[in-house]
This record gives sequence, structure tokens and C-alpha cells, in this order.
Amino acid sequence: TNRHDAAVVVSLFHSPLPSPSSPPVPYISTMASDKAWDDMTKLVNKFIQMPDAEPFRVEVDWKNLGLYDYPQIIKAPMDLGKVKKKLQTKGGFSTLYEVAEDVRLVWSNCMAYNADGSDFYILAQNLAKKFDDRFSKLLADHALAAPSSTVGGASSDVVSLEEKRSFAKSLYKLTKDELGKIVVTLDEKCPAALVKNATEDEVELNVDKISQEVFSEIVSYAKTCQENSLSKKAKNKNKPSTKKARVSSS
Repeated sequence: TNRHDAAVVVSLFHSPLPSPSSPPVPYISTMASDKAWDDMTKLVNKFIQMPDAEPFRVEVDWKNLGLYDYPQIIKAPMDLGKVKKKLQTKGGFSTLYEVAEDVRLVWSNCMAYNADGSDFYILAQNLAKKFDDRFSKLLADHALAAPSSTVGGASSDVVSLEEKRSFAKSLYKLTKDELGKIVVTLDEKCPAALVKNATEDEVELNVDKISQEVFSEIVSYAKTCQENSLSKKAKNKNKPSTKKARVSSS
């Protein structure tokens, strides 16, 4: 058997099995709530108000600036003001990911036109990192899936063997409830990936049978769970001890 065709199978012992009588369990999605859209609008507005973002608030006035080669280099002009206007227009964006792509286009246009290492290039580079960090946090806060990975601008439908194995290992770091949510998500979206044994309260998960889109969702969820767990441990570690010192007298 070719090593790339080898199945990645994980047994999840004592994971809660979904049943018709069980209450609905929340799972990660790509559909944003009204609150998520509000938070996205606030995020864009926050960047517009940043002093460093002043050059990106309106469209580049290349004629008055004498940048006559700008239209030849930048084929899809974008600015933060235009993003804000589209957000305020009904149907302007279908998903939060589309909003993020337009914001990223603002930074990438700047870096494409300006020389690497120039003030404007570095400014756009720093803002791009800040935005991606805060957008990732927004997705995690609203239990939304991270966008599918892309190669050369096109979606990649192939999940590597290493990615599958890494995900399989990460499952052993999750709690029983967190595993249960993944099982419920797969039972609804990719039932072929699950082999359930109700008598032993055991679920076998075949990672190779999970679709690329669903795989991206549950990997994002597992990563968020691990980050939250590490954050809680760090907070508990830094808490001052409440234990009273024992004093003995001779």
C-alpha cells in the first residue's frame, strides 16, 4: 500500500455518542451570526481609526500624486473606506472571509507597488499582521472555521498525511466534551468518517474519510480548544497561592 493512501484512524473511547434524544450541541461553522458581523464591522472601523492607517482610508489618488504607473501595477484597487461602505451595503459581502480578503487586498496592493523595505511597505506589512491576528481571534471567539488553505490563489482540496496525523494526535489533548462536539459535527456533516459501537460507548474516526472543508473546521475547533486550555493553565499558574503558611513553634 502506498504510504500516502494509508488510513489515519483514531479510536475515541468513551466519547458521547449523538442520539436523537440528546440536546443539540454547538459546533463550529462557516456561517456568521449578526454579532459576528457587528464585531467584523467594529474591527474594520478600528483599523480605519488607527493613525498608521491614514494612507489606506481612501483610494490612492494616483493622478494627483503623479503615480502614472499605478493602474498598470495595481489591477484591483482597494481601500478601507470602500470596505466599510460595502459592509454598510446590504449584500455587499456574503461572508466574513470576503471582508477579510478585501482588507488584505489593501495591504497587498501597497506592498506590490512600493519597494520591499520602504516605509510604506513596512507599514502595510505590520498592519497586515495585526489584522490577521485580530481576524483569527474573531473567528475563534465566534466558533467560526478558519478559511481553507490556498495555493497560488486557488483552494487546495488535498489534506496531507502529516496534517491528518497531526490532527489525530491533537485529539488526545481534548476533553470528553470537546471530543463529543467533534463527533456530533462529523455525525452531521461526514457520517462516513465515523464507526460507532454503542455497546462499548466507543467511536472510531477515520480521518481519511473527512472532507477537506469539514477537516478544516474541526482542526480549527481543536486548535482553539488547546489554546484556551493553555491560557487557563497559564492563568492558574500565575495566581497567587491562597494557602496559609504553617507556623510551628518549638
